[in-house]
Amino acid sequence: MDFEPKWIAWEITRRCNLNCVHCRSSSSLEATGHPDFSLDEAKRVLDDIKSYASPVVVLSGGEPLLRPDVFDIAAYGTGLGLRMCLATNGTLVTEEICGKIKEAGIKMVSLSLDGSTAAVHDNFRNQPGAFDGTMNAIRLFNQHGIKFLVNSSFTQRNKEEAPKLYELVKKLGATAWYLFMIVPTGRGEEIMEELIPASEYENILNWHYDMEKEEHELLVRPTCAPQYYRIVLQRAKEDGEKFKRRTLQFSTGGSKGCLAGQLICLIDVDGNILPCSYFPKAAGNIREQRFQEIWEQSKLFLELRDFKSYKDNCGRCEYVNVCGGCRARAYAISGDYLAQEPFCAYHSRGVDFYERQ
Repeated sequence: MDFEPKWIAWEITRRCNLNCVHCRSSSSLEATGHPDFSLDEAKRVLDDIKSYASPVVVLSGGEPLLRPDVFDIAAYGTGLGLRMCLATNGTLVTEEICGKIKEAGIKMVSLSLDGSTAAVHDNFRNQPGAFDGTMNAIRLFNQHGIKFLVNSSFTQRNKEEAPKLYELVKKLGATAWYLFMIVPTGRGEEIMEELIPASEYENILNWHYDMEKEEHELLVRPTCAPQYYRIVLQRAKEDGEKFKRRTLQFSTGGSKGCLAGQLICLIDVDGNILPCSYFPKAAGNIREQRFQEIWEQSKLFLELRDFKSYKDNCGRCEYVNVCGGCRARAYAISGDYLAQEPFCAYHSRGVDFYERQ
């Protein structure tokens, strides 16, 4: 594969009005030690990125709507020809915000919805009223013709919600629904006992396969679940049929499992470039190096792209090229980002895959 940056999440603030149980950055209303950068620096970063590539840039957080200049940043990126998107929890969306989203040229907004009812979602988000806030945002987006996608994260506490959320998201008029399997980073480390075990993980992904096979309108995709790409190949072969996957203009295309440091990365509020949103190890800092230099020369990124260096079950697996295992989850559980995916139930054939090539 060509290792080109196609999608960059950018943490433009670590401040947030919610206190979600799984937050990768442990965001809070006061982000001590992690101040917001200036608008001038934001423009410099966008110039740097655009001089090398033309990825989708997702303005994220924290809660990006807490920055009064978020739409100045978005508009500047749009002016450079970048495809600018916004990731929000939805609770701060108003009529005025919708107008600014359109004026800034933002192409897609992502929202989080972790339960089909207020009781489940608000519990996950540690905030009464969070569900109603998100539903209000969706109403406003539909009213103003703003495209949106929904992200749903799952642990043991809400795993039964997946089919209900799928049906709800379809009714709400979303462009896409992304099913997230939690990676234990940030506050997610505090809910390790809630992580879905490997066997149940497979059940959810098989449910997703059956659902996606029949879904022709809503774009659906598991995220942080690279095993799904192995399951797709296995199930399609078993069923004796070709599995047609659709893609979204503002995604990476869905051609492979883990894309960390391969097609995607995260820039955090301190300027560190991380392989993905859930991988808290820096490849470099954009305040000290050019983006191109970090992307092309970082030891971390180069190792993640060398599938021959993957260890144990992932290193032996015949599906390593299409799955790769979640590198962030391997790092979170074992401290070794080249170790095997700890939540994969598949046992490879036991011979190093690359020895047969």
